[in-house]
Amino acid sequence: MSSRTKTYIAGDWTGDQDLISQLYKWNERDDLKLSFDDAHELTQARDTSLACNIKRSLSERLDASKTFVLIVGKDTDKLTKGSCRYCGSYDAYHSNCHRGYYVDYRSFIRYECEKAKRDGIKIVVLYNYANVDRSKCPDVLRYEGEHIKAFYYKDGKAYWNYSEIRDALTK
Repeated sequence: MSSRTKTYIAGDWTGDQDLISQLYKWNERDDLKLSFDDAHELTQARDTSLACNIKRSLSERLDASKTFVLIVGKDTDKLTKGSCRYCGSYDAYHSNCHRGYYVDYRSFIRYECEKAKRDGIKIVVLYNYANVDRSKCPDVLRYEGEHIKAFYYKDGKAYWNYSEIRDALTK
């Protein structure tokens, strides 16, 4: 196994794009000291690929990661994308894959969370909220790792919780 040097970001890339984009913006700025090597630069899988092929790519990225960041938003625990039951090769009547692959009913998010926990990767859970609400976190990571709110309110304005996020990612 290669050395773990990357940071892996998982989340609802449509619903929580604001926080995900903010992490990448901070990462690009030298003055903010939030420098991480993005695991997603290692291998690519298209959204049109089979879920099993995408999970293989996700596994390679996770194998190179020292930190797993899960972005939790309103739909994170409800995401189903990645389950074999939504693949055209899945035979629901026989509960098998027409291509001969192993059937995996887990979503991409659940797969990533379980692998990160099983592999002992440092876990940081960022809530796209002004508070930490563990009921919104997938149950496999609900009480694992460090849980942080992504922003806070001061004088009626919302501010990113940069310093806590930076500290959690750089420890």
